[in-house]
Amino acid sequence: MKRWTLSLVTLFWSLNTIADTGLSELGNSYFSAWAATQSPDATEKDLEHYLSFLKTDVAHQHLPYDSDDSRLPDGKESIREGMLFYLGSHSEYEATLKQVIPAHNAVVITYNTFSKGVHPQTNELIELHYSTMEVLEIEDGKVAVIRKYEE
Repeated sequence: MKRWTLSLVTLFWSLNTIADTGLSELGNSYFSAWAATQSPDATEKDLEHYLSFLKTDVAHQHLPYDSDDSRLPDGKESIREGMLFYLGSHSEYEATLKQVIPAHNAVVITYNTFSKGVHPQTNELIELHYSTMEVLEIEDGKVAVIRKYEE
C-alpha cells in the first residue's frame, strides 16, 4: 500500500511539473509575441502571431480602465481591431520580462515597459514607463481571459 501511495504521489508531482513547464513556456511565448506587437516596426504578421495565443471569445480586462471581464464571441476580433489602430505608433519600445508564474490553469507574467510615440488619434507625444502584471486564464491551451494590472 505504501508503494502505491508513493507511486501515486510521485506521478501526481511529475504531472504537475510537466503542466507547470508547459504553462511557463506558454507565458514566455505569449510575452514575446505581445512585445513584438509593440515594437516600432511591428507588422500585421506580428499581431496575428500574438492573436494565435488567444481563444476566439477571449475576455480582456485592463484595470482600472476597463473593468468588464466578459467573454464575448468577438473578443479576439475586438482585440485585433484595437491593436491595429495602434500598430506601429511607438517610435521606441522596450519590455523586460520579470517573472512567469504557472498555477493550475493560469499563468501570471510580470514585466516592465518603456514606450514612446505619437498617439494616432491626438497626435500627442506620449512617453510611458510602467510595471504590468497579467493574469492569463488558460483553456484548451489558449488564453481565455486576460486580466491586466499596471502601476
